[in-house]
Amino acid sequence: MKELRIENNGNLGPLDSSRIPRYAGAATFARLPRLDQVEHAHVAVVGVPFDSGVSYRPGARFGANHVREASRLLRPYNPAWDVSPFENIQVADAGDMAVNPFNINEAIETIQQDALDLTANGTKLVTLGGDHTIALPLLRAAAERSGGPIAMLHFDAHLDTWDTYFGAEYTHGTPFRRAVEEGILDTEAISHVGTRGPLYGKKDLDDDHRFGFGVVTSADVYYQGVLETVAKIRDRIGSRPLYISVDIDVLDPAHAPGTGTPEAGGITSRELMEIIRGLRGMNLIGADVVEVAPAYDHADITGVAGSHVAYELVTLLADNADGGGSSVPRNGYAAQALGADRKKQPAGFSVPGASQGATSDEDVQ
Repeated sequence: MKELRIENNGNLGPLDSSRIPRYAGAATFARLPRLDQVEHAHVAVVGVPFDSGVSYRPGARFGANHVREASRLLRPYNPAWDVSPFENIQVADAGDMAVNPFNINEAIETIQQDALDLTANGTKLVTLGGDHTIALPLLRAAAERSGGPIAMLHFDAHLDTWDTYFGAEYTHGTPFRRAVEEGILDTEAISHVGTRGPLYGKKDLDDDHRFGFGVVTSADVYYQGVLETVAKIRDRIGSRPLYISVDIDVLDPAHAPGTGTPEAGGITSRELMEIIRGLRGMNLIGADVVEVAPAYDHADITGVAGSHVAYELVTLLADNADGGGSSVPRNGYAAQALGADRKKQPAGFSVPGASQGATSDEDVQ
């Protein structure tokens, strides 16, 4: 059957939903063309069906296709940005990396090399996991392409800077400790957002601070708000090359039940998407959305959240390609939020019960 696609500015877009129902056809991300159907992709959405690094509930190996299925309802115009991302740039679905489920070290090597191959001609990646182990090889590839250490923004309920599990150095709870040790992260420009829940001990926070991470807890987002959170992130990262890693468990289980290590008290899907929109103009070079485990999902709640988060990340890349980082006035909710007058909290502002992480401007620096 002939594919009837939207085409604008020479970019091949999604299937035309006015002529082919959204529930019909192959489930590529947002019903976009496959990578082999376009000459060049500015952004490739690629899946990594790997979850051999999990420490609790498995199933994230099925996450990428679950997110793709949930993305069928995404539409080509994003009013929050006043941007049509698939018109601004060529976005394509690169399919899945073929990684060894029985050998973590080999899987990491494969992911790193595949990421390098996919970005060889300037393509940027938005990767669908898979468990958070995959972030390490993706960061290695991104740092190599950037020619040095990169900034990172890490949305997660957990720190993921532990040393080992059962003596294993490469798991979904250790990627960012390894990344700091390998020197691929700019330790003046790395931060967690949305962390919460019990830890093994205070040493977990001490180690994390020693590695250079700023921390904005889910309680901080609640008490200080999205605009204050965005301001702290922008102040800390500036214009450095930025990689964003989103563990879907940063969301409260009410918004993302389908994940391997759920923690109560998380941020909402609205807060997460608004924070990403507040990063407009920042120098995003790559991103991932990981830990979607569809076996624990209900009514596709987690898949829908994951697909929309990935869509916002693609839009950020498309907006940058269209001059979003310039001084030209921009439209949409994202621009309005950035231009809004925000009431800064006084230095030393703190919230009882929110001491696990940054509660002042200084804490996140």
